[in-house]
Amino acid sequence: MNFRTILSTAVFIGLSLLAGAIGSIFTFDQIPTWYAGLIKPSWTPPSFVFGPVWTTLYVLMGSAAALVWNSKKFGRVFPTWLFIAHLIVNALWSIVFFGLHEVGLALYIILTLAVVIMVMMVIFARYSKLAAWLLLPYLLWVLYASTLNAGIFFLNL
Repeated sequence: MNFRTILSTAVFIGLSLLAGAIGSIFTFDQIPTWYAGLIKPSWTPPSFVFGPVWTTLYVLMGSAAALVWNSKKFGRVFPTWLFIAHLIVNALWSIVFFGLHEVGLALYIILTLAVVIMVMMVIFARYSKLAAWLLLPYLLWVLYASTLNAGIFFLNL
């Protein structure tokens, strides 16, 4: 691996972790207060699970974007911008769910995020099959998180 590859990988992982950090600004204070008071589905994991899972997913998604960027194939700009736009949607979910307590709107956002991830997987596969596969755990987690969001929405009407 050359310096350019290492640097771009670090940048994409860093951007992903930054999106997570932005979301966490709106999350941490709400977990022991507002979130603790919600009725949650029976399949909700303990709160301590979310941090390690999301950190792993941010590293995987950043690595996937780096593989696309480093593929040297023509047209890498669109998937890169799609990746950045998806990070905004990702952070927006935390802002809306935890920051604004808009569980219903957050459900629309997380379902939109799942669709964007699927589109990214298709587009990323054109540049790197591995990049698309690295997004699969992320997609599965977001689909699972969507069921949690929906459960919380309906249980707390």
